[in-house]
Amino acid sequence: MPRLKLTLAYTGTRFAGLQIQPGCRTVQGEVEAVLARMLNGPVRIDMAARTDSGVHALGQVVHLDVPESKMRIPWRKAINALLPDDVCVTEVEVVPPEFHSRFSATSKVYAYTIWSELEFILPQRKPFVWRMAGLNQTAMDKAMQHFVGRHDFKSFQNVGTPIRDTRRTVARFWREPGQTQWETVYRIQADGFLKQMVRNIIGCLVAVGRGKLCPNDIPALIAVRDRSLAPPTAPSRGLCLERIFFDVKADSTGSRPDEEELDEGD
Repeated sequence: MPRLKLTLAYTGTRFAGLQIQPGCRTVQGEVEAVLARMLNGPVRIDMAARTDSGVHALGQVVHLDVPESKMRIPWRKAINALLPDDVCVTEVEVVPPEFHSRFSATSKVYAYTIWSELEFILPQRKPFVWRMAGLNQTAMDKAMQHFVGRHDFKSFQNVGTPIRDTRRTVARFWREPGQTQWETVYRIQADGFLKQMVRNIIGCLVAVGRGKLCPNDIPALIAVRDRSLAPPTAPSRGLCLERIFFDVKADSTGSRPDEEELDEGD
């Protein structure tokens, strides 16, 4: 059967996360319910990354196989007509049968937005930012560089999905202006993420910005491999899965690194 790759965007505020959970409203549940109506039977999608409650996405990717007889459906238009307002399909592609949304992924980019104005937050931006004013950005910039490269990130993994290897390679970690003058966006690209790893890194970065840690404390925190010694986790609302990169030649049998965070989506 032909294989479809769907790119999803969603606001995570009213979802209990991406993955199906009993008695909870989830992105997977909403999408699969729509696909089941269109295909007249149960549907299970495979996901590139799992996001936690309150986490947003602009570039989540899932795939599914569909009967050849259904290929004439205008998939994006048809799915979006049935989905609720807080999730949509931005792109539909026919991909080779060896493509797998999880195992063909080579890296992911997450963005975290911090709001710097203490006295107010624009109502339109409140669900998407963490208000944290008065941060020392120079110190934070220095701290960010210690996360780049291949490290064991066990100190930044919350309890959850058991995995064998907690090493990950961070290719880039940078900041940019946000949508308004009061926002700063921190973007991190890596080959994979542990449970709530991005939010834990941001929590650590903010601790540096507040003067509770020094930039040069970061290497020791990484080396100690003890989550209890690192700062608290940043709130989920500031996090967004922005983009996923793929290599169709990547092994789709499951030999890539262990399954990542229930959050980050991170």
